[in-house]
Amino acid sequence: MDRAPEPYAGWTFLTNHARVLAAIAADNTIRVRDIAVRCRLTERAVQKIITDLEEGGYLTHVREGRSNVYRIPPGTFLRHPADAPATVADLLTLLDHHESARPVEAPADARQDH
Repeated sequence: MDRAPEPYAGWTFLTNHARVLAAIAADNTIRVRDIAVRCRLTERAVQKIITDLEEGGYLTHVREGRSNVYRIPPGTFLRHPADAPATVADLLTLLDHHESARPVEAPADARQDH
């Protein structure tokens, strides 16, 4: 079982809304539970963020069987006027590039000391 999210009291560069949106952009069929683990949030917090994003026009979803399929509308702009004219797609591209550039480390039990 996954452990509870670790609280973080300091400030961060990305909001939880950006983290949730990036997780959905990476996998539009991701479950709330998996978003919570990836973003180190509670499932309830993720559900609230998804609601916020939908109400703000940054996200929609349709039900397919027992799953949700999310869609991020193209061309939506970041909310803060100082970020104009950047779009959500611009931000997600930057975050995806960052994720792609991370070195992949072997699991601890697969590493050998030389």
